[in-house]
Parts: sequence; structure tokens; C-alpha cells
Amino acid sequence: MNTHAMKSHAPTVSPVMIRWLVALGVIGAGVVGAVLFRNQWLPKASSLWALVSAPASEDHPASAEDEHAGHDHAHAGHDEGNSLELSPQAKKNIGLQTAVVKLQPFVRTISMPAMVIGRPGRSQVDVTAPLGGRVTRIYPIKGDAVQPGQPLFDLRLTHEELVKAQSELLSLVEQLDVELREIRRLEKVVQSGAIPGRRLLERQYEKQKIEAVLNAQQQSLLLHGLTQQQIDGIIQKRKLLQGVTVVAPEHPKNGYVVPPTHPFTVRTLNVRSGQYVDAGAPLCMLMDYAELYIQGRAFEQDADELLQAAREGWELNATLEDGNEQSQPIGGLKIVYVDNEVDPDSRALHFYVSLPNEIVLESTSTHGHRFLTWRYKTGQRMQLRVPVEQWTDRIVLPVDGVAKDGVEYYAFQQNGDHFERVPVQVEYQDQLWTVVANDGSLFPGDTVAISGAHQLQMALKNKAGGGVDPHAGHNH
Repeated sequence: MNTHAMKSHAPTVSPVMIRWLVALGVIGAGVVGAVLFRNQWLPKASSLWALVSAPASEDHPASAEDEHAGHDHAHAGHDEGNSLELSPQAKKNIGLQTAVVKLQPFVRTISMPAMVIGRPGRSQVDVTAPLGGRVTRIYPIKGDAVQPGQPLFDLRLTHEELVKAQSELLSLVEQLDVELREIRRLEKVVQSGAIPGRRLLERQYEKQKIEAVLNAQQQSLLLHGLTQQQIDGIIQKRKLLQGVTVVAPEHPKNGYVVPPTHPFTVRTLNVRSGQYVDAGAPLCMLMDYAELYIQGRAFEQDADELLQAAREGWELNATLEDGNEQSQPIGGLKIVYVDNEVDPDSRALHFYVSLPNEIVLESTSTHGHRFLTWRYKTGQRMQLRVPVEQWTDRIVLPVDGVAKDGVEYYAFQQNGDHFERVPVQVEYQDQLWTVVANDGSLFPGDTVAISGAHQLQMALKNKAGGGVDPHAGHNH
């Protein structure tokens, strides 16, 4: 074999090719190194890229392609787990009301059952027949409102004894007239000396006897039920009284001035037209509803606290047991007196509270009858809240302004358009009010919700546990 010939045909490697081969080797080694050590450099590079590519101001909005653009997962200044934003419609739906927190006095009370009753000897007035006779006319109807002095019944007098007493009265009046005329005649004759003065004295004595009997007869008619005005009318007119009109009585005098628009209400009618009644028979019963009593019932263990409230003159509140949660409490009530006897069966001590009443509806029928509806009615059941202790400088919220969740109580503080849930310590709570400890959870001047706290609490719980996570199944 020709060795020289073989060497002359072997390929040669140029310097340029050698440089390319070296460069490719370096790049390949770099790629292999980057792959092998990617866990060390890749997180740092990602953080650097996020910092460089993030928008520096509002002039560089997020890309519309970012699927999270426009979604804030945490509002500035709000803890989403304890914050709730309400629309105007939602506020109206739950009847949300707010108020400014302030320190104020609070009176701790106890609740006692009670019932509205009439005032003994004042509210109920029985109208009776003053004389025996027949009912010829009945003016009012049941439920009618009548003023004092207004006619109620017309009676035709038929009682024989009364007719006889009136006749005797008229006879005495006539006898007295005769004696007076005779005395005047004798006075003229005596002055002329025609007859002795003894005759005049005898007639004067006779006049005095008739006047005495006449006075006794008038007293007898008063006892029969006639008024002095009616008796005077018989004497002046010289006619027997054939009938009487029974009118509504005046209000009992009890130390206060009765306004002129203070009527009675006809509670019952006991007679019918044409019925004969004896003197003293009940004709109707009138009720005075302008002022009533609340009869409270104190339990034995509460008797001492009740007596303390009565001694101190503390004001009571009352609420109607009508099932209406919107019923406003009746304030400014005072204890009139505490009973001196304990009920032997229930062991309850009764006490009485004055209840001023008011007219809420007035109507008139086509026949002119007037009807009144009073706000408070006898027989209504109430709850009396009797004060037993007075505190000062307390944060007091309505009972609907605090929500309970297990052993925690929460108030909701307004922060702009949001309501922040704030845990609070409750010192006392009853059916109307909640006393919150002044421990820094709330401050005077804060604005809080005073209604709908339970609905706000439920909305927060639904917000925390409800809905599907929009990022579920996505790897970022």
C-alpha cells in the first residue's frame, strides 16, 4: 500500500470549525448545569421577574388577560373574616339602624306580671232609678260615650206613695198661701183698732206650723229621690211631677280637675223601654276609662325590692303582652300603693300603678251616637319592669344590637361602608337592653348597629362557610 498516497487524501479541520465546536460544548454544559441546579436559581429568578414586571402605579393597570385582575381578596383596613359590606337594599331588608356609643346611666329591673284594671270606686259608676216608675225612653246605647249631665233615661212616676207625698206637698203650699193672705188682711185691721192683736198672733202661729210641716214634706220627697230643683218646680207650678229624666252623674271628686272632653262609656244597659223599675233599681253601668290601674303581682322573693322601688319613688316601665315586638314600652309610671295582704293561694303580693289613658279612635253613628276607643283596656295583660338597682357610666345597647354565638357576644361597628364585628363583654342583659363593659372594645363616639346584629352575624358565618372557592383546582 502507498502510505504517502493515503495521507494526501485525509480531511483537514479548520480553526473556525474548532471554535464552533468549543462554543457548542460550552452552551451544552451550561444547559445541563441549569437543568441540574434549577431548584436553586429558579425561585429567585421568578421573584425578580415579578418585582420588575409589577405595575408601579395606577397608570399601569393589570393586564386584562390576568384572570385575577380586579378581584381584591383583602380590602385595605378590613379583616375580611370579621367585616361585612351591606348594600342599601340589604340595610333596608333587615331594618338596620345605627347609633353613636355613649356612656349613660342604666337601671337594672326585674319583670313582674300585671293586668290592667279599673280604679276601685272611680272607674265604675252604677246609675240607679231615683224613683219608682216606668221607663219611657232610653237615650244611649251600649258603648255610647256620654258627658256628665247628659240625659240617659226618662221615667214616668207611678208609685202611689210618691204621688201621695206630692199631693200633700201641694196641699200644704195652698194652706200656707191662705194663711199668708189672712195675715196681711189682719195686719191692716189691727192697725185700725177694729180687732185685738191676739187674732193676728194666732194666725202667725198657724203659719209657722204649716211651714214646719211643709219643710218636713220636702225632706220626705228628697228621700224619695226628687231633687230640690224638682221640688221647687212643683211648688212654683202647682203641678205634680209626672216624670223624671235620669242624667249621667258628675265625676267623683278626687283631687284633680276633669277636662270637659272626658266622657263616660255606657258599659251595660240593664233595662228596656216600658219596663217598670223600683227606686234604687240599676239602670246602667258607666265606665270611666280616662285613668286606670295596672295591678302588678310581686313574688315573695321580690317583695323587698318592690318596696324599695316604692320608697324611692323610682319610675316603672310596662309592656303589653300582645305578641307585637314593636310595642313601645310605657314609661314614667309610679307605684300608687302596695297591698297589705298576701294572696293565701298564690303567695303573691299585689301592688298598683297609675295608668293614664288616651283616646285613639272616635266615631259617630248616623243616629248621633258617639263612640270612643281607648288605648288601654281593662283585662289586658302586661309585664311591669320594676327598677332594683341603678348604675352609672355604662355602654347600653338595645338587645338587638348584640349577637350571641356560643359563649361570645358581638357588636358591629360601622367603618365606612363596612361593619366590623367586635367581640364585647356583656355585664347584663334583659328582654330590652344589653349592658356592654367599657373595656376598650367599644369607645364613646363609635357608631354601631343597634338592630339586626343577629342577621349580620349569620351573614358573616355564611360568608365564611358558603360558596365555592373560585381558585379551587388551579395551580398558580
